[in-house]
Amino acid sequence: MKLRYLLPLALFVVLVGFLAVGLKLDPREVPSPLIGKPAPGFALTRLDDAGKTMRREDLLGQVWVLNVWASWCAACRDEHPHLMAYAKTKQVPLIGLNYKDTRPAGITWLARFGDPYDASLFDADGRVGIDFGVYGVPETFVIDKQGVIRFKQIGPVTPEILQSRIVPLIATLKGGDA
Repeated sequence: MKLRYLLPLALFVVLVGFLAVGLKLDPREVPSPLIGKPAPGFALTRLDDAGKTMRREDLLGQVWVLNVWASWCAACRDEHPHLMAYAKTKQVPLIGLNYKDTRPAGITWLARFGDPYDASLFDADGRVGIDFGVYGVPETFVIDKQGVIRFKQIGPVTPEILQSRIVPLIATLKGGDA
């Protein structure tokens, strides 16, 4: 008779344990299966010039940062001043990926708020973003000289994230030519 009551109680305790662990997790710390793997290949036109195409291979041999953004994204506007400030350091190329947007809206947004990017690529249908495992915008990736993804930030980049995670990682990845 006791077993009849102990089994449901044990299941309840296990479920409460899973819930307690889940509530302590940071939703911005979603593990990416792409960390440590080559960045997906792409060939996209530049946002500002549909006649110019950029490929992943064009960036090999250097550390670079990919920031996924859109003109319709409120959080992108929050992080934008931090990207503007970071871009002035010229540490590595900062590449924008204009995600599921329209070309005119993206160009207007950059003209209004400033353009921190060395190049901004146009991903109208979002396929390249999906290949990168983008959950939503903004997201930021640090990619090493061999084209391997080393870091993914889900959500806006903040000064704290730049200084504690991104800048030190870039310095490590650049090695002697920092």
